[in-house]
Amino acid sequence: MTKSLAETIYVLNGPNLNLLGTREPETYGHQTLADVEKLCAKSAAQFGMRTDCRQSNREGELIDFIHEARAKKAAGIIINAGGYSHTSITLHDALMAVKIPAVEVHISNIHARENFRHHSFTARAAFATLSGFGIDGYRLAINGLAAKIGVKAKA
Repeated sequence: MTKSLAETIYVLNGPNLNLLGTREPETYGHQTLADVEKLCAKSAAQFGMRTDCRQSNREGELIDFIHEARAKKAAGIIINAGGYSHTSITLHDALMAVKIPAVEVHISNIHARENFRHHSFTARAAFATLSGFGIDGYRLAINGLAAKIGVKAKA
């Protein structure tokens, strides 16, 4: 049986997240982007949902993914825009424009790091932000998104 589009959560990862596991493991850990994607698929499945995981190092492509989520009537967006969180008004505007419930995730605690990381444009367009839980933040984000949209875990 094919899942309806409304049962899909877009999981969007920004620049340098393709390097998870090797990039600054003391900050981001040793788990890879493939580990993140497996965790998200497993977490969404508990709610009878599926994930569509994407990663891009290009801001415009991330915006295209957000627009696609709207066109395909996605249930929600989990976004880790990486460094673009702190610089991209256009990602903020895209998230606001599509009117899809979004959760921002950061693997590290951005507030315990450099001052320039303390502000996030994408956080202003999300109903919640998780920071500092490692990749488990993605699982928590999916749980929170499911609660926000009224989806209960399947038995």
